[in-house]
Amino acid sequence: MGFRLSLLDQSPIADGKSGYQALQQTIALAEKAEEWGYHRFWVSEHHDTKLLAGVSPEVLVSHLLARTERIRVGSGGVMLQHYSAYKVAENFNLLATLAPNRVDLGVGKAPGGLPRSTKALQFGRSGKTDFEEQLVLLKQFVDDEVPADHVLAGVGVSPEPPTRPEIFLLGASVASAELAGVQGVNYCFAKFINSDEAVLKEAVTAFRAANPDGELIIAVPVLAADTEGEARALAGEQKVVRVTLSTGVSVTVQTVAQAEEFARQAGVTDFEIEERVADIIVGTAQQVKAELVRLRATFDVDEFVIHTPVARQDARFRSVQLLSEAILTVDVR
Repeated sequence: MGFRLSLLDQSPIADGKSGYQALQQTIALAEKAEEWGYHRFWVSEHHDTKLLAGVSPEVLVSHLLARTERIRVGSGGVMLQHYSAYKVAENFNLLATLAPNRVDLGVGKAPGGLPRSTKALQFGRSGKTDFEEQLVLLKQFVDDEVPADHVLAGVGVSPEPPTRPEIFLLGASVASAELAGVQGVNYCFAKFINSDEAVLKEAVTAFRAANPDGELIIAVPVLAADTEGEARALAGEQKVVRVTLSTGVSVTVQTVAQAEEFARQAGVTDFEIEERVADIIVGTAQQVKAELVRLRATFDVDEFVIHTPVARQDARFRSVQLLSEAILTVDVR
């Protein structure tokens, strides 16, 4: 039995290239993903960085829906802490009305940037929002089920789409899996952030125990090439960097310099930085396929979201194409 493949694209800005060029690559990749049989195409949210161009997933999703015909398109994800759950529900109801049965609403708890951009996004807001409360309210708005005793009872979320957007919580911990399960939303585990398979196994178990009918997806970092050597050379020695502040805040960033800057902007001098080699699935398409088959058997999942951690357009497109030829044309179609 086969499995579905989807894509997460962060609109990386390659050396010497512009944000405009990065976004044009994202558009072209979405069109190719549809042609090559991918199930979903998600775009991310990152702020105040010269490395990635995707700052507003709902805007980019709208454009990608207009440029494609069948593939599901969504956010991977909206950083919900910055926004009104009501406005997010309105945005995605509108998208789902424009493109029925094609819209995914992925949300995440992370800030999507350093403390300064978080301050800018939340500037003028009084008080700190509770993420779980926001997630609950978002689902109630999308499902049109705000309780009668809620202070916002009776407010409508327009327009009413023919089919509601599918909500996914994106996370990389057991706690996020439990939250998705308890709140009855779908879940995507970001293995490209946390590659610990013991944690993944516990997260899968926790989610399925609470929400056995919910969709479970694993997002994996993958780089395929025509030869194993080429794939490994492209992957290089990429690192995953995590900074933990003395306040208990812990986030994953791209470089040690970003980790140090995160602490500086947060006004914290006591922090720890953990740097490890990124656990990327590299090799030929057949080698990658074998690893995905193993993961599928181990965790009993039917879909993987592929994150291609390289900025070069030719390498990204070739990796996505090779996986389609090796997996989708054989296992799914």
